[in-house]
Amino acid sequence: MKLRKYLLDKGLSVLLYIFMCFILLLLMFAFKAETSMVMAVTVILSGGGISLLLINFFRKKRFYDEITNNLEQLDKKYLILETINMPEFYEGELMYQFLYEINKSMLERIGEYEFSINDFKDYVEMWIHEIKIPLSSLSLMAHNHRDIFDKRVNQQIKRLDNYVEQVLYYVRSENAEKDYLITENSLNDIVSNVVMRNKDDLLEKNIELTVSGVDKLILTDSKWLEFILNQILNNSIKYTDGKAHACIRVQARAEGTEKTILTIFDNGIGIPEDDLKRVFEKSFTGKNGRTGVKSTGMGLYIAKKLCDKLGHGLMIESEEQEYTKVSLVFLRNPYFDVLK
Repeated sequence: MKLRKYLLDKGLSVLLYIFMCFILLLLMFAFKAETSMVMAVTVILSGGGISLLLINFFRKKRFYDEITNNLEQLDKKYLILETINMPEFYEGELMYQFLYEINKSMLERIGEYEFSINDFKDYVEMWIHEIKIPLSSLSLMAHNHRDIFDKRVNQQIKRLDNYVEQVLYYVRSENAEKDYLITENSLNDIVSNVVMRNKDDLLEKNIELTVSGVDKLILTDSKWLEFILNQILNNSIKYTDGKAHACIRVQARAEGTEKTILTIFDNGIGIPEDDLKRVFEKSFTGKNGRTGVKSTGMGLYIAKKLCDKLGHGLMIESEEQEYTKVSLVFLRNPYFDVLK
């Protein structure tokens, strides 16, 4: 709160006060009051008026400065009312009451939206679990009756299953910390499970897969990490399909005792340089997604979001028409070894 603007705001009141003081002095001169009395009254009126202005200014300034400072420090601005006390002047009390009513109304509306969103998420999760049953049945039927079902049917069923799983993890990603459990896991087991899920595609598309150095223990949630690796491996398979001598290399290496780096390398079509910095953005499909293989732009976005929740690093580097390399960084917290 600035004094200059405050005085400008009070300009009319100040002018009216000066005018009244001037009239009073004229009356005193008209009634031939003594000079000493005129001077005393002038000093009292001037000092009193200035004092009242300053007292009122500093009392309000303390309240409004507190609001301004607290707002700058708050991420959630609507909690401002929790950080200030009821002011001691009437205008401030009115503002405090207005803020209280506005805040109350907003929180009630947010509560309604949260209830609606959570209810919808519960329905989506239930629907996903229900839809997985007929998908699994269709997949089993396609495998058992290959003479009837074309292999493309099985491919489409698998695509459906991957998209359904994407929806499930996207819905859960907002509150992933309630669903995951960080424990010591075998990286080899996790990688093996993901490879087994994709073995049919790898064989059918004649993609050479090599896995090395994964005999390591890492701190993660195996279920979440399998989903993340599956998204990355699916992309590698998708963008190496049709390329001569296509290969994917999965390799892990330790850096000291506190860091393990897992890299998934493919010699596919790569990612254009302009798209590389945006691959983790929501719904970003890029040049490859628009001109080549159909893409939702959600796989890497969800993977990055889950990695951030798990505390894993996720990086990607690529050169168009040459290669793509995705790196996952797993840190080992020394406190975990103490608590084991």
